[in-house]
Amino acid sequence: MVEELVTTGVALAAAGAVYAMAAARVVKQYERGVVLRLGRLASSVREPGFTMIIPGVDRMRKVNMQIVTMPVPAQEGITRDNVTVRVDAVVYFKVVDAADAIIRVEDYRFAVSQVAQTSLRSIIGKSDLDDLLSNREKLNQGLEVMIDSPALGWGVQIDRVEIKDVSLPETMKRSMARQAEAARDRRARVINADAELQASKKLAEAAQQMSDQPAALQLRLLQTVVAVAAEKNSTLVLPFPVELLRFLERSGLQAQAQTEAYERARDGNGGGSGGRAPEDARPEEPRRESMTREDVSREAVSREEIPLDAAEELPGLELPGVEVPGVEIPGVEVPGVEGAPRDDAPRDDTAK
Repeated sequence: MVEELVTTGVALAAAGAVYAMAAARVVKQYERGVVLRLGRLASSVREPGFTMIIPGVDRMRKVNMQIVTMPVPAQEGITRDNVTVRVDAVVYFKVVDAADAIIRVEDYRFAVSQVAQTSLRSIIGKSDLDDLLSNREKLNQGLEVMIDSPALGWGVQIDRVEIKDVSLPETMKRSMARQAEAARDRRARVINADAELQASKKLAEAAQQMSDQPAALQLRLLQTVVAVAAEKNSTLVLPFPVELLRFLERSGLQAQAQTEAYERARDGNGGGSGGRAPEDARPEEPRRESMTREDVSREAVSREEIPLDAAEELPGLELPGVEVPGVEIPGVEVPGVEGAPRDDAPRDDTAK
């Protein structure tokens, strides 16, 4: 009798242990438990921790409440401006209602994936290529709204949607590269023209300042020469100063004016000498001698006032009382001196 009681107790204990093991469930912190009792949804969702169900009657399904990262396969479409592109994206979502995620949709992950692909195709057809490349924030918000609308009925909340990559055809890439290069070239030309305009204004101001002081231009020239000469592998070509050319020009004009004045004065003095030949028709050396003779004053023609070296420079002039060794001085008519003999014989230039 006692043995039967003991055996019954052990059997009941074993059955209770088996029942407890079959009914015990553990729900993790990031999960929620949805219990279906005889095929119907139980009143409450099991929270994280230890829970019990009726074995054979209840069936519990655990739902992950974490944020799920789902890549969207690349979708090929035609934009509003008729450009074929391939766009892929990524969707971040989470379950906010475990009961709806189990009851209202068969597989909420697959459903979210399909609606994300269709929404991506739709947003490609409604957008331009420039929007896909530069205005992605607006497109991401549009995608999020399009996917989140049906997902709310499934107990799923879309956290965010991001477009990852936009693939373009090679021809379109080359066209865009040429367009970008042309735009950059245009901006570079505009900047260069603006710089030239500003530099020309500054140079005009500097030229106006330098025009008041011509020496400033020479100083600037010397500074430029010093800067160029710093590079030893360069050839320096030094321009001739303009001021020096102007100085030489003025000197030449002054000398010409003096020569013309002298010739006019000489022609005036030679008019009363009894029909002498013009000085311009004489050779160069006689002209120099005549110029030297006319420069000598009549009062200086004497023995005491004419030095010996002056007598040597005046061949053809008769100087009374002056003897030059090795030189015979024939009588020459001196303008303004009465009674001076005139020698018609040709002058011997080799006597000296």
